[in-house]
Amino acid sequence: MKTKDRILKSALTLFNEEGEPAVSTVDIANDVGISPGNLYYHFRGKEALIEALFASFEEEMRIVLKAPVKKPLSVEDNWLYLYVVFEEIYDFRFFYRNMNDILARFPGLARRFQALLDLKGNAATAMIRALGTREFIALGDTEAEHLSRRMALLLTHWLNDCALRNKNAAAPGIIHEGVREILLEISAYIPAGRAVFIDLVETFYAESTLQRGLSSRR
Repeated sequence: MKTKDRILKSALTLFNEEGEPAVSTVDIANDVGISPGNLYYHFRGKEALIEALFASFEEEMRIVLKAPVKKPLSVEDNWLYLYVVFEEIYDFRFFYRNMNDILARFPGLARRFQALLDLKGNAATAMIRALGTREFIALGDTEAEHLSRRMALLLTHWLNDCALRNKNAAAPGIIHEGVREILLEISAYIPAGRAVFIDLVETFYAESTLQRGLSSRR
C-alpha cells in the first residue's frame, strides 16, 4: 500500500474510533510509522486529510445511492440496498458524529455535504415511487414527501441516536436496526398485506440478530 493510502486509512480509523478533534497529524504519522514531515509532504495539514477522506466518501455514496433497487417489492432486496447505504455511512461515521463542528471549521465541505443529503432524499423518493407505481404502497404527494424526508433523516442521524443510546453497540447491529426502522416507516402506507410485510421485516431482523449472536460466540 502506498504511503498516501496508508495515511488515509490510518486517519479514517483514528477519526472514527477516537473522534476527529482528538486526533492530530502527529498521531496519524506515529500510527503509520512515518515522520510528521513525511505526512505533510502528502497532506499539508488536517484539512487536506479531511478533504481527501470526504472525496472518497462522496464518491462511494454517489455510487450506492444511485444504484436502483432491482426488485423493489422484495424485502430482501430493499434490506440489502439500505444495509449497503448505512454501511458506507458507518465507514465514514466521524463526519456524522461531529457534523456541525466539522462543517463549521471546514465550510468548503458544507455545500458538498448538503448535496449528499439531497441525494439521500432523491434515493428515498425513488424507492417510494417504485413501490407506489407497483401499488405496493398508497400515499399522496405530501405523504410521500414527508416519508422521503423521514427516511433521509434516519440515514443521516441514526448513528448519533445509537451512539447516545448504546455507545458500545457493534456495527452490524446498528445497521440492521436502522434498516428495520426505515422499512417499518414504509409499512404504514401498505394498504393490503401490511401484517405480512411487517412479519417479513421482523423475521429478517431476528435472523440478523441470531447470526450476530452466533458470530460473537465463535
